[in-house]
Amino acid sequence: MTNLKNTNPKILVIGDLMIDHYLWGSCERVSPEAPVQVVNIVKDNIVLGGAGNVINNLKSLGASVDMISVIGDCEASKELLGLFDKINVSTKYLTVQKDRVTTKKSRIIAAQQQVVRFDNESSEEINKESSQAIIGTFKSIFMNYDIILLSDYGKGVLTDELTKSLISIAMQKKIKVLVDPKGLDYSKYTGAYLLTPNKKEASEATNIDIKDQKSLRSAVKALKDNYDLSVSLVTLSEQGVAVFDNDLRLHPTAAKEVFDVTGAGDTILAALGFSLASNINIDNAIEFSNLAAGVVVGKIGAATATLEEIMQYESKISQISSDKFIKSWVDIESIVSSLKNNKKNIVFTNGCFDILHAGHVKYLEKSKSYGDVLIVGVNSDESVKKNKGDSRPINNEYDRAYILASIEAVDYVVIFHEETPFNLIGHIKPDILTKGNDYAGREVVGQDLVKELKLIELTEDKSTTKIIDKILSKN
Repeated sequence: MTNLKNTNPKILVIGDLMIDHYLWGSCERVSPEAPVQVVNIVKDNIVLGGAGNVINNLKSLGASVDMISVIGDCEASKELLGLFDKINVSTKYLTVQKDRVTTKKSRIIAAQQQVVRFDNESSEEINKESSQAIIGTFKSIFMNYDIILLSDYGKGVLTDELTKSLISIAMQKKIKVLVDPKGLDYSKYTGAYLLTPNKKEASEATNIDIKDQKSLRSAVKALKDNYDLSVSLVTLSEQGVAVFDNDLRLHPTAAKEVFDVTGAGDTILAALGFSLASNINIDNAIEFSNLAAGVVVGKIGAATATLEEIMQYESKISQISSDKFIKSWVDIESIVSSLKNNKKNIVFTNGCFDILHAGHVKYLEKSKSYGDVLIVGVNSDESVKKNKGDSRPINNEYDRAYILASIEAVDYVVIFHEETPFNLIGHIKPDILTKGNDYAGREVVGQDLVKELKLIELTEDKSTTKIIDKILSKN
């Protein structure tokens, strides 16, 4: 992880503030009045939710944070102000609208599981006076911040007109705006730097059913094109985060134990904002946000992650996970540059590696013997389908990359989406390219980009196709 210690970006958060209320208890019987559980409450607590949880996460990371929003003239609003006071966040830019009730979500937890939730709130759009107050405040202070985060929970603060105005004003001064979106129509977010929808939200917003690599690429590209985003990304739960600017990349999740996903989206937005405001590139920012989310989903309730917790978590998973050897195109470029500066000979090979077998491993071991570092390019699911038909691959691209990364002979794995690895080879510029000896006498893609081509004798009777045929013949 890029070192983010001692960074103190100034970040402005605008959105729906709310309270998350947790009632903790035990359940040992069913009510005689109705077929429902009886929970004996032993304690309760309140924490910041919604945009408030984004702010709390930013404070935990070490950012300087201010907020603009609208609250009600109610008991929940008083509780909310007290929570912000505890974390030393100023409430001077909040507007009080007397007819509103600030959202309070109450969750009953028994045996570490949520039993029921009940809400008390106003969710209609804020009035014109409140909207004008936000715009006036924003215009007077927005230039003081490195980045702006919009946390939209659909509770009425980020109206269509207001959201468009905020993004337009920020764009004029080239200040990045990151948005956690809500609803089906994302047009009000047009011009933002990026949005953070999950898979379901992205599918609904684009009318594209995300079910494979091809549809995922179509959806993230549609989001970028339709709403004039600088970067498009979609969070994919246990599959990680997909990002698209000029090409599609998938960053695997860092979560190993998931107890509660409450607030995970808030953490991702906060971590992205924090790292981008600290001048970290988008791929490293996503990896950082994945680590932060991995920390918070291992806790119960709307939680936060400190830099220390994130670094400890990264250290822990790096000892047991092969994820760290799967690299994006951006990462591999910097790694290769460092390797070449240290006079290391780089070997490159590529393939689908669908069902890994002994022949593959022997081939990779021989490839590694020709140099100091072996980088393996693995075809994406979309690329495999183009080359081998709709019935392939058997294993998805992340699974294939992960297994390759676990092999001792392999130093780094990079996924590519084109039908051939020509562009990736040109990107890496390896010293040696290896291929199976079945390519003897044939043109090998990328051989004109390297110093030397090595053809390796393949293990007889070992192939993924033969394995699949054998399985099918027994059925």
